[in-house]
Amino acid sequence: MVWLAGVLILFFGLLASIALHELGHFSFAKLFGVRTTQFMVGFGPTMWSRTRGETEYGIKWIPLGGYIRMIGMLPPRKGDAPGQIRSVSTGPWQGLIESARGAALEEVRPDDGDRVFYAKKWWQKLIIMFAGPAMNLVLAVLFFGILLMGIGKETPQPVISTVEKCMVPASQAAKLRTNECPADARQTPAMQVGLKPGDRITAFAGKRIESYPQLQSAIRDSGGRTVPMTVRRGDQTLTLQVPVTRNEMRDLKDPKKIVNVGFLGITPTQAFERQGPGVVATTMIDLTRRTGESLLRMPEKMVGVWNAAFSDQKRDPNGPIGVVGVSRIGGEVAASDELSNQQKLAAFISLLGSVNLAVALFNLIPLLPLDGGHMAGALLEAVKKAFARVLRRPDPGPVDVAKALPLTYAMAAVLVVMGGLLIYADLVNPIRLSG
Repeated sequence: MVWLAGVLILFFGLLASIALHELGHFSFAKLFGVRTTQFMVGFGPTMWSRTRGETEYGIKWIPLGGYIRMIGMLPPRKGDAPGQIRSVSTGPWQGLIESARGAALEEVRPDDGDRVFYAKKWWQKLIIMFAGPAMNLVLAVLFFGILLMGIGKETPQPVISTVEKCMVPASQAAKLRTNECPADARQTPAMQVGLKPGDRITAFAGKRIESYPQLQSAIRDSGGRTVPMTVRRGDQTLTLQVPVTRNEMRDLKDPKKIVNVGFLGITPTQAFERQGPGVVATTMIDLTRRTGESLLRMPEKMVGVWNAAFSDQKRDPNGPIGVVGVSRIGGEVAASDELSNQQKLAAFISLLGSVNLAVALFNLIPLLPLDGGHMAGALLEAVKKAFARVLRRPDPGPVDVAKALPLTYAMAAVLVVMGGLLIYADLVNPIRLSG
């Protein structure tokens, strides 16, 4: 039941994010007077709906997105009056375009006037289409603001969580299948001097310790030396002489690099420390950069998803994940016995923030039918109108996005396939909390 509760919390959190994305579009469409006939969360058959005014609000059975239906998304051909549909001799692609254009214009009523989307100013179209991703960006900032400023960031403390029994070079640690020590392994300095979980290190090599990064740096710089260390254990204060040895460890700045540094053999406890607005800003900048890089590598990563879905290949924990996968992780978080309630809450908020950021950036890709494709059309219209004014030519009118429909349908087909593949992979070979 706890696992199911976690799944439902993430699932409905994602649905709410989708609804708010569409609310962004809807609010500005209404503000600028575009007639909007539907506001739907999900795709496929309608599960529930109610009509209020001129808009039908509803939920559909396939929770993989949402949409609002704005009248006049495709403009008439030049020379056609609004609502006029002329038959023309066409090839297969042109026939497809004109069929879609005709279907769109059939929805335009004689009294709609400038309430059609294509008749709006370019900057109004841009705002309407950007409002959806902008809502997700706001939600991402809100979630990470709550996480970092309200709950805090898990930060290592100069308090011992575990004491390693033996020394294992970083280059060999990945090859070990258990936590047991190899037969020829040496005892760690921490074991030699009797350090215990819960010990707080207050001084090292004659310097007062205020944070774990300070302690970690001091240990790494002390390889091959015996240094004094002050430890607080309950009501006792102990002064120990620690023979810091050298070991192969991963570099702190470049985890792919192995360095030979001082080694003690302890892992720190983690505690939540509240952060300021500056940390929220730097975190969002870093996450945006990394998410953008991941989107650029999406084709490559989808190959990995395919291989994981149809073979025994391990699923990349940093690869794409769908609604089903995110919800499953929510269930694992809720049911975990290794996480505190505070850690579980932080994980839920972090997941929702990350998903909203990814949705925002994905929708900004300048390809139809994504929001970024319509935004690109609005910007192209602005450029064409500016050139027309400079050259004193007639207003070129709205950009005919209908001409991009073949590419739009191809892109839509790709998105459907990607969505289906992610659902299948999330079911048969999911990304798990434990990795």
